[in-house]
Amino acid sequence: MYAPERQQAILQLAREKGRVEVLSLAGEFDVTAETVRRDLKALDRAGLVRRVHGGAIPAGKLDFEPDLSAREAAASEEKDRIAAAAVEELPTEGSVLLDAGSTTSRLAADLPMDATLTVVTHALPTAARLADHPGIELHIVGGRVRHRTRAAVDAWALRAYGEVNADVVFLATNGFSLEGGLTTPDLAEAAVKRALVAAARRVVLLADSTKFGQEHFARFGDLSHVDLLITDTGLDAESARAVEAKGTEVRRV
Repeated sequence: MYAPERQQAILQLAREKGRVEVLSLAGEFDVTAETVRRDLKALDRAGLVRRVHGGAIPAGKLDFEPDLSAREAAASEEKDRIAAAAVEELPTEGSVLLDAGSTTSRLAADLPMDATLTVVTHALPTAARLADHPGIELHIVGGRVRHRTRAAVDAWALRAYGEVNADVVFLATNGFSLEGGLTTPDLAEAAVKRALVAAARRVVLLADSTKFGQEHFARFGDLSHVDLLITDTGLDAESARAVEAKGTEVRRV
């Protein structure tokens, strides 16, 4: 395959998936990672993609938001490890807020059967996973449900979280960066995430490394608002140190 043909195929994948990664593209097209980086550089110069940590996103797609099934399938093994590590941060007989997200949903599935916790969530898939859990006192926050995320937003959700003072929130994000902070494509989702941060004494961010360097339309916080970031080893040591310089502990799993 000639370079222009490969670059066109890469662009198509980026538009379909919302993001492409260097190593997966190298395997798919049977070329070196350096060849892929040159392709992405050419596409970036042409204004067709925007390079981010480990890959690229389509240009002009800072508001791109993959649907729930696409997010569940992306970085699946990394999210499983992150969720398993997050279990260690659960309080004993305390209160937990669970944000809407594919990794936080995995955490809900990993909650030990003997856990005795009060859990509050506005995410319908997460609530469904916990509805039959014997030791969980489950509270569902209502509001307008966004079809793309299956999460409640707007005034009802904001009012409910404004009445909560929880031990810890397990937060999700579409992107995080040193300068851009915590971002998501939708303003209503951002408002709820902001309320979650304010409603908990400890903030634990669950985010796989592909989200590092991504900046989306709606900003809902800074890295300094996060007590602990649990991510995967795809976040290199230098980047982890830069995040920790913001005051956030980083755990790579």
